[in-house]
Amino acid sequence: MDNLNPTFGLEADLKLSVKGQVLGGKLQVLLLSEIDKCGSITHAAKAVGVSYKTAWDAIETMNHLAGTPLVARAAGGKGGGGSQLTARGAQLVENFQLIEAAHQRYLTEIAGQTGGLLDDMLLLRRLSMKTSARNQFLGKVVKITPGVVNAEVVLRTGNGVDVVAVITHDSCQRLGLTPDAEAFALVKSSAVMLLPAGQNIQTSARNHYSGRISRLLPGAINTEVLVALNDITTIAATVTNVSAEQMALCEGVPLSVAFNESSVIIAVPA
Repeated sequence: MDNLNPTFGLEADLKLSVKGQVLGGKLQVLLLSEIDKCGSITHAAKAVGVSYKTAWDAIETMNHLAGTPLVARAAGGKGGGGSQLTARGAQLVENFQLIEAAHQRYLTEIAGQTGGLLDDMLLLRRLSMKTSARNQFLGKVVKITPGVVNAEVVLRTGNGVDVVAVITHDSCQRLGLTPDAEAFALVKSSAVMLLPAGQNIQTSARNHYSGRISRLLPGAINTEVLVALNDITTIAATVTNVSAEQMALCEGVPLSVAFNESSVIIAVPA
């Protein structure tokens, strides 16, 4: 599956509340259902995968919030006495199951009507990332080359632009980077070098691209230069106003941009 264009489903948990306080959800109702089946809090707790104390605390909370006992427990000590649902408890389980079934039907219906909504939700999550880096490239990891101390990571954007970064092995593991993993490459505009197009200039920068100036944004001291590599990808660089004048920069002029792999910060969606 393409990590940049994943297939989405719609999921949601149903919970019951009383005056803003959660009475219980699927797990708590499942606990009540197991008590009804086996007549024991101990056995019911094991069936749903919680401790006896957790189960009993949940029952006490539900009894308190419901205003009436949902579980009646016979004497006999921890695990020694039997337990059974009261009429109110049995009614709650039955009603929750009916509501849960209707809830799932609703989710299925909504998921079939969302179209590109879920894709747009993912896009909005990506756009919500805050960073001071002017250049943000979203792509997939296509190659990881480990070294003695660092690892070289190649990220490919959706329109085929490769960005090379060098990060530590620890960072690579901490970010969970693997081939096909989705990640961002972040580059500050001050780290981007501008080079005359068409000239054979050798640099140590691994990231080297050709394009045309799409926009100039002059400021009091510096000018931001936007270089379009294609119809989608634009790289921003910052130069002094003096440098912009000396290079005779203007919109439409061919230009090359470059930045070192050590200037690239790799980030992953939270």
